[in-house]
Amino acid sequence: MNGATAVGDGVLQRQVLDPLRLPFSGTRLIEASAGTGKTFTIAALYLRLVLGHGDGGDRMRPLLPAEILVVSFTEAATEELRDRIRRRLAGAAACFRGDPGGAADAGGDAPLLALRAEYPAEQWPACARRLQLAAEAMDDAAVSTIHGWCHRMLREHAFASNSLFVQTLASDQQELLAEVVRDYWRTFIVPLDAAAADELRHWWSGPRELQPLLARLLDDVALLPLAASPQLAIGRAQAARRQRLAELKEPWGNWLGELQELLDDAVAQRRVDGRRLQARYYRPWLEALRAWHEDAGMRSPDLKTGWQRLTPDGMRAAWKPDSSPPDHRALRAIAGLESELAALPQAQGEVLAHAAHWVAERFAGEQEERAQMGFNGLLTRLAEGLRGDGGERLAAAIRQQFPVALIDEFQDTDPVQYRIFDAIYRPAPGAAPAALVLIGDPKQAIYAFRGADIHTYLAARRACSGSIHTLLTNHRASEAMVAATNHCFAYAEQRRQGSGAFLFRNETGNPLPFEAAQSRGRADQLQIDGRSVPALVACFLPAADGKGLSKADHLELMAVVCADEIVRLLNLGQAGRAAFAGAGEPRALRPADLAVLVNQRREADAIRGALLQRGLRSVYLSDRDSVFDSDEAVELQHWLSAVAEPDDPRLLRSALATATLARGWHELDALQHDEAAWEARVVQFRGYRECWLKQGVLPMLRRLLHDFAVPARLLGHATGASPGTPAVGGERTLTNLLHLAELLQQESALLDGAPALIRHLAAQRRLPPAAASGDARQLRLESDAELLQVVTVHKAKGLEYPLVFLPFACNYRAITPRSPPPLKWHDADGRPRLSLASDPSIVDRADRERLAEDLRKLYVALTRAQHATWLGVAPLIGAQRSAFGYLLGGGEDLAPDELPQRLQALAAGCPHIAVAPAAASNERFHTRELGSPVGTARESARVWREQWWIASYSALRIAAAGAAAVSPVAAETAAEELLREARTTVAQPVGPAPEMATPVAGASLHDFPRGAESGTFLHALLEASAAEGFAPVAGDHSLRHELVTRCCRTSGREQWIGLLSSWLRSFLTRPWALPASPVAAPTTLRLCELAAARAEMEFWLPVHAVDLLRLDELVCRHTLAGAARPPLQAGQLNGMLKGFIDLVFEHQGRYYVVDYKSNWLGPADAAYTPAALRDAILHARYELQYVLYLVALHRLLRVRLPDYDYDRHVGAAVYVFLRGGDSACRGLHVERPPRQLIDELDALFAGRQVAPHC
Repeated sequence: MNGATAVGDGVLQRQVLDPLRLPFSGTRLIEASAGTGKTFTIAALYLRLVLGHGDGGDRMRPLLPAEILVVSFTEAATEELRDRIRRRLAGAAACFRGDPGGAADAGGDAPLLALRAEYPAEQWPACARRLQLAAEAMDDAAVSTIHGWCHRMLREHAFASNSLFVQTLASDQQELLAEVVRDYWRTFIVPLDAAAADELRHWWSGPRELQPLLARLLDDVALLPLAASPQLAIGRAQAARRQRLAELKEPWGNWLGELQELLDDAVAQRRVDGRRLQARYYRPWLEALRAWHEDAGMRSPDLKTGWQRLTPDGMRAAWKPDSSPPDHRALRAIAGLESELAALPQAQGEVLAHAAHWVAERFAGEQEERAQMGFNGLLTRLAEGLRGDGGERLAAAIRQQFPVALIDEFQDTDPVQYRIFDAIYRPAPGAAPAALVLIGDPKQAIYAFRGADIHTYLAARRACSGSIHTLLTNHRASEAMVAATNHCFAYAEQRRQGSGAFLFRNETGNPLPFEAAQSRGRADQLQIDGRSVPALVACFLPAADGKGLSKADHLELMAVVCADEIVRLLNLGQAGRAAFAGAGEPRALRPADLAVLVNQRREADAIRGALLQRGLRSVYLSDRDSVFDSDEAVELQHWLSAVAEPDDPRLLRSALATATLARGWHELDALQHDEAAWEARVVQFRGYRECWLKQGVLPMLRRLLHDFAVPARLLGHATGASPGTPAVGGERTLTNLLHLAELLQQESALLDGAPALIRHLAAQRRLPPAAASGDARQLRLESDAELLQVVTVHKAKGLEYPLVFLPFACNYRAITPRSPPPLKWHDADGRPRLSLASDPSIVDRADRERLAEDLRKLYVALTRAQHATWLGVAPLIGAQRSAFGYLLGGGEDLAPDELPQRLQALAAGCPHIAVAPAAASNERFHTRELGSPVGTARESARVWREQWWIASYSALRIAAAGAAAVSPVAAETAAEELLREARTTVAQPVGPAPEMATPVAGASLHDFPRGAESGTFLHALLEASAAEGFAPVAGDHSLRHELVTRCCRTSGREQWIGLLSSWLRSFLTRPWALPASPVAAPTTLRLCELAAARAEMEFWLPVHAVDLLRLDELVCRHTLAGAARPPLQAGQLNGMLKGFIDLVFEHQGRYYVVDYKSNWLGPADAAYTPAALRDAILHARYELQYVLYLVALHRLLRVRLPDYDYDRHVGAAVYVFLRGGDSACRGLHVERPPRQLIDELDALFAGRQVAPHC
């Protein structure tokens, strides 16, 4: 069976493909329509090549998988091809191992049985072994993307291709491109004079705005003309513009007076309609024209509605019917003035061309210096190698390595890719046998935005004249579905006017005609109430008052109509009325059987929102949407910034206010007033920073997500949520967050530090969609549940679904003069062309090519369904510019009221097409659980029996606090421990403390702000002083002032610098009188005179099943003379006791522990009496704290001092109330617990029995 396609003056002969007879010689083209088994055919050809099957001179020797090159254009497609070929080889091996009558071994596979029949039975075992070995070797098979294969060729043939032996393949070169664009900006834009710079800033405010435009031009820079430098180009344009403006303004000196006289006279004689033209209307217009005429630099007058009224048509509308409207040259000039001003010379295109050439050259040089290549560089480098002096040698080497190449999806090729394969496999005299098999379908060429060029495919087809084969039998869809699709495109193809179904027909022929597919049919059938449904339903929206719909209204209304129809069908399926009937039991229609095809994210959001309102969940798939372009990427940047700088209130508040963390308004407002709550958040994010630094960004983000219960809330497992009911868009949000976290974790291995990773995320978010390519960035499927899928047409290519919905078939995105450059089109010979100007003829040609690709997208969409397609049609304004509008009218204007008649004309003659008006129902989806319900997620539990944890002093609660006895996690830092201590200490009732924002004359530390944050600040100041050395800080005024200034500025306390500097000197030089003890005489010391001291000493004490009540009883009995105090809550410590001692120092052979307390006991020194200090100690149970500190010191000294003795080496615990330093007791509370207590606690912590006190 032969077919013919007219091209030019000749005819291209085509024949239906027989996979067993295709010659493996020269270049062969297989055109496979949608659903005709393209992948199946590739696998069949692969079997033949492995076996060496063929006839006569076209027979190829048996090849190994490593010798058969199979190329596709995406990683996913190559993996699918590899898997399909592997399974096909294994199945064929099993078939060849059977006996001559074992047809069942092939599972009814007629082509495989026919292949086996061409070999004698005695050869079957050898064939089976060869096929099995090939199946096992598929991991080493040459199945690759075009870019991956080119990279391999450049490495393996570095000499022949004139390439470096070691080159880095950079998947993302945006940072390098940004650097080059900044270089261009500094070199050419910064030196511009003021006038030129002022003009240029209206185009691009900086290199960041220029970069996306240049990124789209780099691959096509050869199509751009050479241009002058920006200074010269802008200067020439300004001069030409001034001259043209002067020419336009010159006659208006006379015209203005004439025009005013004419209008004044008409108004005075009442020849005009006073509602449309009055003196108070036209005089401001004339004044604006006069100002424009007199100002040589003014580009355009501000006429407002005068642009329409001061024209011949405007005058006719304003003049009374019984008067003749004026015909003045000024009116005719205004009618064309806007277009004249819009066409004034400007240099934007010339500057852009100059930038593109310079940046492309510099970019290539930078890549060469860095031994780096991008994906497109791989192709151009190999193409240059094949075109160079050693090209023939390189082509021969590659042919010897891969005698046969099978190029899948060839309709998505570009000129460079075709040039590579043509140069390698072009027949050459005396060359070894080789074959190039191109497989594609020009009707499915929809990837122009990635550089695919259908005109390159058509050129390759012409070169294959006489070697073109077709696959026309559809194995995917029902006969009715195939017939309906055939009818739609045949309707346009058979129209006498127009350019055929795909806009390629002209007076010389049609290189891309529509050829009807045949159908094998399906065994099953979609039925509702036992009756078959139409294969194609065109559902139309009525016109509103004869007017077309705007795109926004169309989007909203059609989403509702489509969602209603989907819910109706699924509810019928839930009731058992809609099902697939076949040989077996009917199967009810399920959400997973349906797919909604859309063009872009905006359409997907509209239909998913409408479905969700009706109780139906869905998932979204796209190969054009980047995860970096999602809302979650914005929120993640806020989180990372806050984690990197948790002490910056602005960043932290921005992170907490993000929608995903779901902090309520009341909680966010409370953080403005509750200092302890704010400090808790700061400490929390400091912990995340530590996790980031120690473990990486991914573990940190997982910890943050779980701390804020994000997964549970988004997946519907949070408290109060309905089980199994995710939050709106919850699965999508969580998928995007985890996806972004993985990408950032990978990138963090290449970047230095948190700021660099945050900059990387910000840069990725700024990338235009065209630049943000790559499978890793594409949105992932958010759920593997059997949900309805919303899929872009590009992502759906190659896939199939039982039912398909196309709600926005009339939508389109036309190319207009406002479209951003560049504009691309092809000339009459199919050569690509590019323009940076919006010339009307160029815009028309570019939009025509846009429409041609939209028609091919529509073909892809209509060939995805197995059983039925629902088509949404609307009287959209400009619908004739859409693909479906073209099928209906061939490009003629479509009046909104005639849409039903156009649809009926399309459906006429095809019983499988139904036309129906849209009907809203607002029906909700009635979910019926199928099978066992999915339970909630299991949570991990401890697997060890012993409860072991790390605790601290702040984990010990007094009964009055009413809190849990033990906190599960100890503080990580001294500052965090101090904060916890302040939060868990029961407040001691005192009089009100006045807050002083700014210290006044005579102020003291009593006036310093209170609270945990102030206490943390004073501790930090003393810690910094210890680090510098108490003596230098006390004696050196400049050092002390610098230290205090640094601490105050980091916490926003600059107004306290003077007071704190004076206080610090007094504190460090003040004498401390330590009282006598039973084993030590009284002594006096000053901090500035200490010889040995250590600040913030951390300790860890192992504790074994310590009863807190027993601990409390021992401490109460041996300290503060057994005075009454609040008891501890019951509980147990088991694990480690961790803490930080503010200061440990040695004085006269004895060791002391010091703890600073910022408690406010009153407004003057008189409030800080020994009795008041003792009461504060008892109230807060600080004596328990210093006993634990002394036990830690006791154990440390016991292992460090060879002759250690508690009575001889331990001095006392000194608790310093900082605000009472000038009181009689210097704010000091000093106690040395007896040795008996220390020994008993040491034994208790070690797990040894301690006899209770009687």
